[in-house]
Amino acid sequence: MGTQTAVTPRGSSGTAPATNPLMNFTPMVVICAILYFLIIRPQQKQAKDHRKLVDTLKNGDRVLTQGGIYGTVVGLKDGIVQVKIADNVRVEVSRSAISQVITEATKGNGTPVITTGDRIS
Repeated sequence: MGTQTAVTPRGSSGTAPATNPLMNFTPMVVICAILYFLIIRPQQKQAKDHRKLVDTLKNGDRVLTQGGIYGTVVGLKDGIVQVKIADNVRVEVSRSAISQVITEATKGNGTPVITTGDRIS
């Protein structure tokens, strides 16, 4: 029986070139950076702004709850806001349930225009 010999092209040693292990993780690092700047960072900023809005609530503020109820703040406790939604109707809601503070502006002719304001100073 004959012997078999392996033929390799000239200039190659027959082994694959060594790759840099850092290059294997580069795509994963880039994807994590993109996710951070597009998703995580804006959510953190929004949560910080909401926390600031809730902390600056005061009596007389017109608010909108997450449930869609408009009312006026008439009492503040530690984590509870008492909201007046009609004559002789007051509801206690969690501070975190307040989604917006409503500010009223007027047009040139005196009609009120309701706008949502952050009122963050």
